[in-house]
Amino acid sequence: MKHLLTPLALALTMPFVFAAGAPKAPTPDQAAKAAAKLAQEFPPQPPIKVLTPEEELKTFQLPPGYSMELVLSEKDGIREPVNITFDGNGRMYLAEMRTYMQEIDGKNEHDPVSVVSRHESTKGDGKFDRHTIFADKLILPRMVLPLDNRVLINETDTLDIFAYTDTKGTGVADRKEPWYAGGPRGGNLEHQQSGLVWAMDNWIYQTYNAYRLRAHGKEVLKETTPGNSGQWGLAQDNYGKLWWSNAGGEKGVFNFQTPILYGAYNLKDQWPADALTVWPAKGWGDVQGGPPRFRPEDKTLNHATSTAGQQIVRADRMPADMQGDVLMPEPVGRLIRRWKVEMKDGIATIHNPYEHSEFLRSTDPNFRPLSIENGPDGCMYVVDMYRGIIQEGNWVREGSYLRKVVQQYQMDKSFGHGRVWRLVHKDFKPGPQPHMLNETPAQLVAHLEHPNGWWRDTAQKLLVLKGDKSVVPALTQMARTNKNHLARIHALWTIEGLDAADAALVRAALKDAHPQVRIAAIRVSESLLKKGDPALLADVQKLAEDSDPSVVLQVLMSGKLLNWPDFSKMAQYTIASSSSKGLKDLGVMILTGNQGVGGKEFSREEIALLERGEAIYKELCFACHGYDGKGMPMEGAKPGTTMAPPLAGSKEVLSHRDAAAYVLLNGLAGPVGGKTYDAQMVPMNTNDDAWIAAVASFVRNSFGNHGTFLTAADVAKIRAEVKDRTTPWTVEELKTVLPHPMQNTGAWKVTASQNAANAKLAIDGSIDTRWDTGAEQTPNQWFQVELPEETGIVGVKLDYAKSGNDFPRGYKVEVSADGQKWNRIAQGKGLPGSTDINFPLTRVKFLKITQTGEQKGTFWSVHELHLLQPATKDVLANSKAHP
Repeated sequence: MKHLLTPLALALTMPFVFAAGAPKAPTPDQAAKAAAKLAQEFPPQPPIKVLTPEEELKTFQLPPGYSMELVLSEKDGIREPVNITFDGNGRMYLAEMRTYMQEIDGKNEHDPVSVVSRHESTKGDGKFDRHTIFADKLILPRMVLPLDNRVLINETDTLDIFAYTDTKGTGVADRKEPWYAGGPRGGNLEHQQSGLVWAMDNWIYQTYNAYRLRAHGKEVLKETTPGNSGQWGLAQDNYGKLWWSNAGGEKGVFNFQTPILYGAYNLKDQWPADALTVWPAKGWGDVQGGPPRFRPEDKTLNHATSTAGQQIVRADRMPADMQGDVLMPEPVGRLIRRWKVEMKDGIATIHNPYEHSEFLRSTDPNFRPLSIENGPDGCMYVVDMYRGIIQEGNWVREGSYLRKVVQQYQMDKSFGHGRVWRLVHKDFKPGPQPHMLNETPAQLVAHLEHPNGWWRDTAQKLLVLKGDKSVVPALTQMARTNKNHLARIHALWTIEGLDAADAALVRAALKDAHPQVRIAAIRVSESLLKKGDPALLADVQKLAEDSDPSVVLQVLMSGKLLNWPDFSKMAQYTIASSSSKGLKDLGVMILTGNQGVGGKEFSREEIALLERGEAIYKELCFACHGYDGKGMPMEGAKPGTTMAPPLAGSKEVLSHRDAAAYVLLNGLAGPVGGKTYDAQMVPMNTNDDAWIAAVASFVRNSFGNHGTFLTAADVAKIRAEVKDRTTPWTVEELKTVLPHPMQNTGAWKVTASQNAANAKLAIDGSIDTRWDTGAEQTPNQWFQVELPEETGIVGVKLDYAKSGNDFPRGYKVEVSADGQKWNRIAQGKGLPGSTDINFPLTRVKFLKITQTGEQKGTFWSVHELHLLQPATKDVLANSKAHP
């Protein structure tokens, strides 16, 4: 069967020809040309074939010893499966998005006809032979979490979570109760929450949402967390740390250095340089990014674009060398990546152990692995949505590259299927089926030392939900004496979940021989410290001297979270005195809250400059100015006393761009901000111009600062101006050689393209008021100043720090003598916080700043606009050595 496009369909790929404002259909000749072009670029191919599960099984490529076994397929009634979970008795709950992309435009996706199905092995032999629709009439179910006899389900377009219960033992829920009221949620279905993972700390986490939930009796508690930027899939390792993934930003697995509660921190060294280069077995070029994202010779995906549904291997029927590794599905590439995880110096790193290959690959174009789960039987389970299109309709629109490929292979005809596979290894047999829902709390305690992470997690969850404190003595004994450190950790967290932790138990765990137990004890101590019991504070702080960097990092994270007295001072000394690179790199992030230099607003060259400046600062400048830019605290001095002036929010740092170069080249002496410091800023002029530019740019764009970058050329010019100076500057002296703001703002006339009545708020001398466009940033929005008389100026400073994201994405500055004829004197892009615009001395009567960029959902705001006049003294004249 050949793939054909009708002339009309081909014609619709062409732009309309407009005449008199009305669209005109393409002529037959135009349609024929469009058809010929499309056929040349996307020659018709045989449609992709739907294979039987037995045929698909033969397409899998795995390392020796591993194989896949079919668990569920269409013959069991499943369609469009997206994830699975297991309850305490080993019954599988399968979320089925039955309306997902049932045709190329994704029509009727939000019809309430999707389901969560339940699958049970009645004989306990691992073969699921009883299949029921547990919950129906759902809108694209996305999160499922079995509790006890209740199952939590969340649907698309809402943050509400309902508890479903099968009270009659039929396999069908007959009771539905609200569990958490989150309200409606909008946006594309691919940009909504997933996860619902009951973590080791007894809180429930989701992607996207910056909060966590906790079952507390009949209540559901909610706490905010840092943003996680996770998308589809959420995994927990043996120590309760969550691993996130991001497909839209092409980041793969990330945010895995610390529990998300303490921050979303990533280090450059945590990924190899080719981290997201993937090696599919076969390719079709059906990737949203088009040709740049596949190899031209075979159309195989060259870069991970759809990392989702990752899982940490914690299953005891997998080989020892796989324990703790990450399995990451890539459905666009029809593969599963294995990440080897290594911990060194307190830092987690990952790498692909298969050179130019993957852990699992398939040559079946319909293999679409969406999520992976640890099974109660000690094996790993893979959810295969098995379909042609794996991108939602928003990315397969008319005219898109992807749509043409979909039509080329008739991928839109392959839907309504689904499989679940079991990953096994030849050296192991699947373990027994659990029956935890029928067990007593005393029986559940024993499972906390089970070699399968699923058993430990589930037993802890059920013990906490039961709330039976009669098992606390047994748990305490386990936490203190069990030979398995994982059992000790789970026992400790279970006691915390039962609200039964006390200082004596935690204090003993803080001295445990295993560093991960000490870390768990520090985290559990937070629950007691939050209640106002300070008894453990000294014990926890003592571990800042621990020999294991991971333990020390946890002390810093807990201290930052709980805002300990003098935390900054303690953290700075701890980091400075350590020889651990991992502790220094991650510790500084924790201290400052800085998640790395750069951002979308910076170019690659600017980010490279910031990274070099950061490295220099951490090697040299921190000793006086502190890792957080607030000044290094002085030992034995009264609180707040620092060795050198703070750089965070410093008026001197944020004054004219050239000031930083002057100080780095010649040093600074005397009072700063009315204070005299022990550590004088010494000249750094033996370093080259690029070194000076990097440090100056970093300091001006870190610690909450935002300022214009300096280039090596800028520094070279300034160096030539001050080459004869041999003494350091003073703050007062700098003021005379730097451009300064005009003061006669009361005599200015200002207007704007929008909100002109409020234009004066941009020059009223108050940083708390502002002028803004009152509408999204679009090109040609402008702000104009008319001076009382023609005046020479050398720059403009736009300050909008209190509306930091409202910076102009692009700008041009024009001047005029009459307000009619304009001459452009500067152009560029804005930066968050403030933008400094420098230019040669120019005589100005009228000055207009025009916004040339575009940013949805963001105003262009100006809290204060300054016009800069030349220095009052000549730098050269003021640069000679003083007698």
